[in-house]
Amino acid sequence: MAGLLLSGPRLGDGVKVNGWTSDWSIGADSANPYIRARVARFGLLALRKEKAVYFTAARDSDGNRLNDKCIYRVSGGEMPGEWWSITLYDGDSRLPMNDDGALSFDATKAADTGTPENWSFRVSPQQNGHPGEVWVSSRNADQFDLTLRLYLPDDALLARPETALKPPVIDELFCEEGAA
Repeated sequence: MAGLLLSGPRLGDGVKVNGWTSDWSIGADSANPYIRARVARFGLLALRKEKAVYFTAARDSDGNRLNDKCIYRVSGGEMPGEWWSITLYDGDSRLPMNDDGALSFDATKAADTGTPENWSFRVSPQQNGHPGEVWVSSRNADQFDLTLRLYLPDDALLARPETALKPPVIDELFCEEGAA
């Protein structure tokens, strides 16, 4: 599973915060040839970390691999950046092949819910939750990752990511039998 460049062996400047991982050599002049090849392979717009940082999670809060046979609640609060988004990618680091039009959640949607400092959304293969609940589709994703992008990150995040970032929590709500 790819994890939008961030899974596999550490090839650069690895950062881990509560199950979310990043590699801050992405977009840096000092990135080694392996990082550059991964960026080219997956088509990531690799901005310098002063412009954007990328964190990926492939497991829920219990350590189980994210899977389209399960339903999750992703929740969090204010993020240390000017703007942020969370996007779902399948095991090949692509958007899942579906026409649901619901593959990401961002700061704008958090503000629209009226609680940018306390937001949540559901990840599931079908939109059959509660009315008004924000949904991100995992249909046809198989095992998947969530990528958190923080644009124009705060200086504190760049200096001390382990203390400055309170990453989203991914809780499993339900899984079909045999999904794990």
